[in-house]
Amino acid sequence: MEETKIPEKTFKKSKKKKGRRYLELLIGLTISAFLFNILIEPSKIACGGIAGVAIILKHLYNWNSSIIIFCTSIILLLFSYLYLGKERTKGTIVASISYPILVQLTSYITHYISIDMSDKLLISLFIGIIGGIANGIIYRTGFSNGGFQIISQILYKYLKIRISLSTFIINALIVVVGGYFFGITMVMYAILILFIQSVIIDRVILGVSKNKAIYIVTSNEEKVKDLIINQMKHSITIFNVKGAFLSKKREVLLTVIPTREYFIVTESIKLLDPEVFFVVNDAYEVRGGR
Repeated sequence: MEETKIPEKTFKKSKKKKGRRYLELLIGLTISAFLFNILIEPSKIACGGIAGVAIILKHLYNWNSSIIIFCTSIILLLFSYLYLGKERTKGTIVASISYPILVQLTSYITHYISIDMSDKLLISLFIGIIGGIANGIIYRTGFSNGGFQIISQILYKYLKIRISLSTFIINALIVVVGGYFFGITMVMYAILILFIQSVIIDRVILGVSKNKAIYIVTSNEEKVKDLIINQMKHSITIFNVKGAFLSKKREVLLTVIPTREYFIVTESIKLLDPEVFFVVNDAYEVRGGR
């Protein structure tokens, strides 16, 4: 079979993309490192992950946080190599080694920036938002940020425990242990941070939806088509479907519209057909059309 050759231009473009991904990864890790030194460690809010373990161990033994993070990352990398293999481990090496180094380098910034830690709610909001942006940038590169996610991947591979479940349990244990040493109020702040981060991460990865995809089932198809195509100037795709309950064949109209026109379109459709059935989804990326 003839070997497929990758054009030189495509190869250079691929290398350029990879270089950009590494740059974005380092930007995300640097933001995380700054955040750890300026807000997370001084506030003593252990909201999971290696950072949470570092905060607890520093409180107990006064160990250097960057050394704790580095040693924990190396141990987890060894576990990854032994149980997940060389290929899976390669994607975590950069983040696992770079992050503790960046934490150490950015630790000196605390000599020049002093933040009042008395308003824990405000601090939690900023940790959640900035941490979500940093992690979103990291996840968007396609690289793994290592940490206890390696344990979750091992548990999934050998015990078939869902990664989301094991990650939740590991973070919950760290949060609870942090609450034991720092107080139950810190647990509530940690939960708030984790919730905000999950929302922000989705927004960074997917972006803000500027369009809505509307699936419409109506008995007044011609008027709805006229509204969307001729008046709103949007295209429609038609699907032939069969309802499971009545086994009746119907047509589903799919249209993608700007979010700002959402209420105009949906309210107009309801006026044309009060019994209309429609489903609306966020459309994060729309390309081509007509």
